[in-house]
Amino acid sequence: MARRKKIYEGKAKILYEGPEPGTLVQYFKDDATAFNAEKKDVIEGKGVLNNRLSEFFMTGLNNLGVPTHFIKRLNMREQLIRAVEIIPLEVVVRNIAAGSISKRLGIEEGTPLPRPIVEFYYKDDALGDPMVTEEHIIAFGWASQQDLDDIVALALRVNDFVSGIMMGVGIKLVDFKIEIGRIWEGDYMRLVVADEISPDSCRLWDAHTGQKLDKDVFRRDLGNLADAYTEVARRLGVLPQNGVPRGKPTLIN
Repeated sequence: MARRKKIYEGKAKILYEGPEPGTLVQYFKDDATAFNAEKKDVIEGKGVLNNRLSEFFMTGLNNLGVPTHFIKRLNMREQLIRAVEIIPLEVVVRNIAAGSISKRLGIEEGTPLPRPIVEFYYKDDALGDPMVTEEHIIAFGWASQQDLDDIVALALRVNDFVSGIMMGVGIKLVDFKIEIGRIWEGDYMRLVVADEISPDSCRLWDAHTGQKLDKDVFRRDLGNLADAYTEVARRLGVLPQNGVPRGKPTLIN
């Protein structure tokens, strides 16, 4: 079988041409990066865990009527997704102060925020994904005011769903990042949740001990990242039947 056409490769995923028009195959790599890829490593099994966890959350959102790009999981490392026009924004929802908001505003890490806060960051690695306001977004034409209203509504629905699921297994959803894509159906455009929802894109703390179960384990050298992600998958009941493979990942053509 001929090797598929690669459409895009990012830090943690590869997108290939899909089997049908309007589809893509999303492959989850084992690569781990932090600080805008200044810190890098390969964590065996990470891609398998993120694939299964993102499938779990995207399927749940689809079932609730929150539209996503996810169609189905194809194998241990790949998903079939809808091709979307990605809005060049990272949408961050914060429930508890951590990371950059603590540094920017001098809020002690771990402080509950008075309400979920939605922030926007312009997707540009060369610029370090700078934080932007709604004024910037509208002025530069990245999204309309109606788009922004819909994006905030989508982000808060994702927050309600994921935080509820996580709290049910003893994990606090501190914050998370999603991306939003446009899907065109004739003259009609709708916004959908895209990219992934996994410990790579969330901050997750054990509700009782405060143990970090997300990429901060890698950022701050707090232990084994695969073990942290495995614990999240175990609590959610989405571990692969045969466990996480520890061998070198191979592409499936």
